[in-house]
Amino acid sequence: MKSTTWYLKIFAIVLFLALVACQASVITTPVPTPTQVAISETRATPIATATLAPTETPTPIPARAAPALLPRRALFALTDKSSVQFSRDGTRISYLAPFNNALNVWVAPVEKLNDAKPVTTTNRGTRFYYWAQTHNHILYLQDNDGDENYQIFSADLTTGSVRTLTPRGIRASVTRTSAKFPREILAQTNERDPKLFDLYRLNIETGAKSLVLQNDGYDSFVTDDDFAVRFAIRVTSDGGREIFKRTDKGWESFAKIGLEDESATYPAGIYRDGKALYFVDSRGRNTGALTSIDLQTGAQAIIAQDVRADISGFISHPTTREIQAVALKKKKKKWFVLDNTLQPDLTYLESVAPGEMDVVSRTLDDKRWVVAYSSDSAPTRYYLYDRTAKKATFLFSNRAALENLSLAKMFPVVIKSRDGLDLVSYLTLPIESNPDDAPRPAKPLPMILLVHGGPWSRDAWGYNVLHQLFANRGYAVLSVNFRGSDGFGKNFLNAGNLEWANKMHEDLIDSVEWAVQEKIADPKKVCITGGSYGGYATLVGLTFTPDIFACGADSVGPSSLVTLMQNPPPYWSTSADVRKKRVGDHTTEDGRAFLLSRSPLSFVDQIKKPLLIQQGGNDPRVKQVEADQIVRAMQSKKIPVTYLLYPNEGHGFQNATNSRAYYAVVEHFFAAILGGRAEPFGDDLKFSSITVPAGAELIRGLPDALPKK
Repeated sequence: MKSTTWYLKIFAIVLFLALVACQASVITTPVPTPTQVAISETRATPIATATLAPTETPTPIPARAAPALLPRRALFALTDKSSVQFSRDGTRISYLAPFNNALNVWVAPVEKLNDAKPVTTTNRGTRFYYWAQTHNHILYLQDNDGDENYQIFSADLTTGSVRTLTPRGIRASVTRTSAKFPREILAQTNERDPKLFDLYRLNIETGAKSLVLQNDGYDSFVTDDDFAVRFAIRVTSDGGREIFKRTDKGWESFAKIGLEDESATYPAGIYRDGKALYFVDSRGRNTGALTSIDLQTGAQAIIAQDVRADISGFISHPTTREIQAVALKKKKKKWFVLDNTLQPDLTYLESVAPGEMDVVSRTLDDKRWVVAYSSDSAPTRYYLYDRTAKKATFLFSNRAALENLSLAKMFPVVIKSRDGLDLVSYLTLPIESNPDDAPRPAKPLPMILLVHGGPWSRDAWGYNVLHQLFANRGYAVLSVNFRGSDGFGKNFLNAGNLEWANKMHEDLIDSVEWAVQEKIADPKKVCITGGSYGGYATLVGLTFTPDIFACGADSVGPSSLVTLMQNPPPYWSTSADVRKKRVGDHTTEDGRAFLLSRSPLSFVDQIKKPLLIQQGGNDPRVKQVEADQIVRAMQSKKIPVTYLLYPNEGHGFQNATNSRAYYAVVEHFFAAILGGRAEPFGDDLKFSSITVPAGAELIRGLPDALPKK
């Protein structure tokens, strides 16, 4: 499940800053920083309506044949190149690419990309890496078989040596790098107390460390380029937050944020030489606006806001850290310029390639950028942009194997819930089903309802491997941003409080009914699937609404909200009060009774449709007990179930062979029930760690496809 701590959100924002509306309110307060922006309705594409207007055609449109099966080895292979970054001085370029059957960091001179060489050689794979301020060290994080206890490593590009900076078995992260201290980083670890993260200065060449701040109960911190801790954030007993400012006299209260605003109100980084704070703030409005706070006077001014969605992304100057553009994403992402010097660049870049554009890396002199273009029906394509020449040159795509495959389009649609909420959703149809390329098939189809995790996250437009897999196999695929999803304003997110298995699930049912009414889905052939919260929603679908779905495939979903709340990772303890307010309170008798009433485990006897369950043995968020207990309960009632267990995975798949093996099973599971196509198992399970503690015989061909132990 997704942590509600600000640690992850602030971590992502700080990293981004380091590496590099409708009727909006008119802003009158002058701001001495980037130009203030009220995002206008006329500058963004209107949202699609819930009812799809019939398409009229003067002549019949020829039918299209179904494309060839998309091979799982292409869909679930490791990316060719991703996470592309410049070195700090711009002389080299790096990316994640396969080595040792896992993603590792490769580095090449900017002018000689063919000379790229791997600088990490892990067989587990690297998810996060950074350039150190020395320009000659790569910092990377790696956990152990999905346990999410990330260690920090430093790779010296001159000597080829790798130094371990933090011990095994504890969780660490890079908090900040600074040009003022090129051979040091600011990091946080929970080695003293598993529940709390202390701040340390680490020397990336020697491994020497010194304590900067011992954490006495704070959830997260805000630091500056002097490695000074400027702010600390603590969760309050009502589920809100209190921000403290560090002064000569100690910690002083800076801001209090109630539960209703805690998800969209947070510090977004120090800038203006430490004299100002960017602050995303939803207080007094529905959506999170970008504001600036003068740290000497305390004056706060709005820089950019929109009434339709929260500010969701930034383009920041590589040295001053000033935010120069903000992203708004309700249906699709759109950039709005704050610093007019960037307008010619973004105007040109938007014309270079189709899809959503992101500036992913900039040199310190700001003369060259790496720009990525993501699309719904093509791999992500990277370009090298020369700002002086105003010219972008294609570098590579992240998945060359997809370049010549027939990929389906994703249609954004907005569905009305029964109580009037707008559910921004995404629909993908088999290529052969809609020869006019309209968001409706020629006839109703079997449908997969694909539910996102979190639940405080969101689905978005773009390439989605599961949409492509299932559409290619003959199914309509629908992803729904149900209430509680993030990014659509605090009212929408807070509408999900204490609504697990209730109104959040009703939104999913309303979406299925919409798809049936629009003649997209065959009502007798709708299956539900998802991971994390999406796995929970799958179990809820088969227990609370057993007549709606023909089957379900749950991946790492909790079966009991009581055991889920009782067994979080230790470092989630500082945000426990937030989860109590949003999910339920497991520490009281009434609270436990409420949580049990929303738990699929309590209603196992209602399951009457085929169910597939997948679990990672090292999952620290949704522990193996969640899968084990519902499988045991089903077996005790002689209800068939297939249970897949991956001993070397955690909360989701890191190993490409394991994800390919899982979805091989899933597509055969769906094919038997919905009648779609399926690629033969082949040897896609052979090199995975898959085990099947129960129900292998329920899926045709699975026993023979399993690796021989």
